[in-house]
Amino acid sequence: MTWRMPVESAPHERLWMAFPHGPNAGDSPAEAAAAHEAWAAVANAASELEPVTMVVDPEERGAARRLLSSAVTLVEAPLDDAWMRDIGPTFVLDERGRLGAVDWVFNGWGAQDWASWEHDSRIGAIVAELAGAERIPSPLVNEGGAIHVDGRGTVLLTETVQRDPGRNLGISRADVEAELERTIGATHPIWLPRGLTRDYERFGTRGHVDIVASLVGDGRVLVHDQRSPEHPDHTVSRDTARLLAEAVDASGARLEVVPLPAPATLRDDEGWVDWSYVNHVVVNDGVIVCGFDDPVADEAAREVLEAVYPGRSAVTVDARELFARGGGIHCITQQQPRSGS
Repeated sequence: MTWRMPVESAPHERLWMAFPHGPNAGDSPAEAAAAHEAWAAVANAASELEPVTMVVDPEERGAARRLLSSAVTLVEAPLDDAWMRDIGPTFVLDERGRLGAVDWVFNGWGAQDWASWEHDSRIGAIVAELAGAERIPSPLVNEGGAIHVDGRGTVLLTETVQRDPGRNLGISRADVEAELERTIGATHPIWLPRGLTRDYERFGTRGHVDIVASLVGDGRVLVHDQRSPEHPDHTVSRDTARLLAEAVDASGARLEVVPLPAPATLRDDEGWVDWSYVNHVVVNDGVIVCGFDDPVADEAAREVLEAVYPGRSAVTVDARELFARGGGIHCITQQQPRSGS
């Protein structure tokens, strides 16, 4: 049996999310409310385009029911945090179209001292069961935001995540590659050296790829393009684009790099921002795009994404509250592909 992770633009059964909970939602009631509203805005926008299921900690039941559209299905389970891309399973299909769910080991993005994962480490198995998928356990410490595939065997990943000593001490590239081939059908890895600058600060993931580059699925790859030389990500995005322009996909064809220019804002109160339009999620008939209250850049991003995903309309949702907490729209969602059985 061979499992394969479909490209994100393949038809979905639904989108999975998790509702912000407890201290991880914010240090004050106002911050928690802002987090709740930000997650709900993404869920409500997506639910107009495909089914959405939200995992909610029982303590947040009231807030979730108040803010979420009636179109969003709620299921309850204890949570530590709300980054479904990372704590949830990675869905795959076999040759007959049967649904599987890879349950990675989750340890708080490399056992970081600020993270808690007692409940989140169980969400992969819980969601797999709720989805009716065959659970595929993996010994690899990994997160969904750390991989991006084209559905044809190509996978993007970074040295600083899968080979992070806090995740997989002493692991080799070959070990990682063998496990990704077994679980998601990735036969052609493209290793990026690193992620964006802010992702290496205290509350970062240490290099998730889904904020840097994403595979469209037809030989093209979207790349975060920080054009200001003042920002340290100017060098990161330049080097990433150069590496990917010289790379080939699993078929042996050279990749076409499509830049997604960063918004104009370079810094916030915490330092250099990592605001990125790469961190969108493709849904049935649409694309949910991060917005940053930058009319020019937001519109440019919509135009690029509608061009690379023809027939889909781009819907922008303000993502600044998400990024202030460490991620974006792709990070809080996980697609379940439509299965054939």
